Amino acid sequence: MNELEKLDNGDWYYFIDKGVANRKAQAAKLCQEFNSIPATEPDKQTKKIKQILGSYGKNLSVQSTFTCDYGKNIHVGDDFLSNFNLTILDVAPVNIGNNVMIGPNVDIYTVNHPMTAQGRRDYLGKGTPVTIGNDVWIGGKVTIIPGVTIGNNVVVAAGAVVTKDVPDNVLVGGVPAKIIKKLEQ
Repeated sequence: MNELEKLDNGDWYYFIDKGVANRKAQAAKLCQEFNSIPATEPDKQTKKIKQILGSYGKNLSVQSTFTCDYGKNIHVGDDFLSNFNLTILDVAPVNIGNNVMIGPNVDIYTVNHPMTAQGRRDYLGKGTPVTIGNDVWIGGKVTIIPGVTIGNNVVVAAGAVVTKDVPDNVLVGGVPAKIIKKLEQ
């Protein structure tokens, strides 16, 4: 397997491989084009973000700046809204449901690196998908790490670091994020 095949398969891959770097460079170019569109031209912004994402539903609104690793691994449902400065490192798929709002300065990561010094010296990375359910509100400055699944009807409090799966119908917050209370359906 080549490095892109390893990456797409969820295996350890050499992240400075030329094919991997080219994929990332293409996404960076598209993000730069998106981020250069004035906020006074939301129709142009929407048209450009649709070129970046893998799939999207009705009523898509993404504010600049937006940054991603690939773009085509990001799938959002209907009524998606993200505020300023969203970063999605989508080495692996990021699936986001319907009626999701994301606050400013949020980071969603699917890529991780080895816990061994040698593995990091060997420039290895590995992607693990992130899934976000329906009717989710992610507050500002939240970080979601690789492999996390967030259920339906969830609120993630501002500043939280989500390191574990989150069940349906809860408010989570803190570092690491913990259930604060159950929410009505």
